[in-house]
Amino acid sequence: MENLYIIWDFIKEWYWIPLLLINTTAFITILVENGKPEKTIAWLMVIVFLPFIGVILYYFFGQKFQKEKYFKKLDNRYKVKLEERWIDLQPFISKEIRLTETYDAHLNDVFEYLVHTQTSIPTSNNSAKLLINGEQKFDLLLADLKNAKHHIHIEYYIFDEDELGSQLLAILIDKAKQGVEVRLIIDDFGSSPFAKRKAHYENLGIQFEIFLPVRFSSLANSNYRNHRKIIVIDGLIGYVGGINVSDKYINPNKFHLYWRDTAIRIHGDATKMLQAQFWLHWESISGKSFGLNYKYLPEMKTVFEKKLPMTFAFSSPGNTPPYVMESMILSISAAQKSIQLCTPYFIPTDSFKTALLIAVSKGVDVSLMLPSRGDSLVVQAASLSFLKPFMQRGMKVYLYEKGFMHAKTICIDGLLSYVGTTNLDSRSFLINFELSAVVLDTEIAQQLTNQFKKDILVSKLFTADLWKNEKWYYKAFASICRLLAPLL
Repeated sequence: MENLYIIWDFIKEWYWIPLLLINTTAFITILVENGKPEKTIAWLMVIVFLPFIGVILYYFFGQKFQKEKYFKKLDNRYKVKLEERWIDLQPFISKEIRLTETYDAHLNDVFEYLVHTQTSIPTSNNSAKLLINGEQKFDLLLADLKNAKHHIHIEYYIFDEDELGSQLLAILIDKAKQGVEVRLIIDDFGSSPFAKRKAHYENLGIQFEIFLPVRFSSLANSNYRNHRKIIVIDGLIGYVGGINVSDKYINPNKFHLYWRDTAIRIHGDATKMLQAQFWLHWESISGKSFGLNYKYLPEMKTVFEKKLPMTFAFSSPGNTPPYVMESMILSISAAQKSIQLCTPYFIPTDSFKTALLIAVSKGVDVSLMLPSRGDSLVVQAASLSFLKPFMQRGMKVYLYEKGFMHAKTICIDGLLSYVGTTNLDSRSFLINFELSAVVLDTEIAQQLTNQFKKDILVSKLFTADLWKNEKWYYKAFASICRLLAPLL
């Protein structure tokens, strides 16, 4: 017992030496990585203000060597596979680009940008239906799933085995028994309980893969998640948007929280790009390829009378540029009249912030809608801390009070719309796997605008004066949260 007291006395006296060595090693590692200055400073602050705990957090979640090794390999694999097909698709791409040029030239650059970066091909033989909230989405989706003839491909961040999830899974099991190929990718972080049931559903005929399983040995990569929501049915019908598979996305719900969200149902050639992205992820995770032949990329027999130009912006945390963010910046820079943005989280990168400030300053009517009460106290405070310079320049900020604003949409000049999974924050832009549908259509844009006007009626206008009169300790808390924004 006496020996234990001696050891304890020694630790109390000299504990700072190993702590100093650990912190110094972490500091050197962070600086040598030559990451972005704002992220480097944020991690240094975490280590300074949370001794030892901050070091543990950094080594598990902050280091990028694990990320670079895995995602660089993944991105290179994607590039090679896409490049193999890009040359063959060149005549089709050229024709579709010409069609979008005749539609509206000043917002067409985003289509050319996504082609030149070999991110996505524009298509025009499409029809699309904007879906407001889960109650509009899931009735249509369940009917489409029941009508599937050849395959169903699903890639989701959150998939709950609740009432809705069980209903959807019952359809998938039934279709698998009928001989329909059912493939399902879920994110292990977003759908952890469901992931544990993988073997059960495989035995029922569903081909099931888990994206980036969260294990102790892979905690360094667990910060990088697949936040996409993709459904492809028979290579002809697709769904994208912010709505996950969970009871809380349907109003009213047992959680007594109104969930405001947006998705889009696509019928047409645009679905081919969703199929290609699913195929890339499926092959990289499973090591098996189902082959992108005519069964998975069928020819559209329907020729829609009205052309609907559409493409997609995809992003991943590998070495590729942040295509979703850059495409949005390009479109915001081209805006001439109005920009309406909906997002649950607003932690903009410097380049995105600059693009919005310039748009406001040149006279564009810019409006941003955020939830009045966020689902994360830290992220909500950080989001509010960014708003002052925008409001001072004339941007209107609305805080949605009816429930939780989870929609991720942008509408520009009543012509160009973004509907997808991408939040307006650093995590979505730089860390997660994300996607946004980019639609050049007055009807879809008008529907988004009308919904934005409805949402304003249940929102409050947030002003620079209101922020100025906020309690000092909340503003201080928000300032601290803002410093950690690169890590959120």
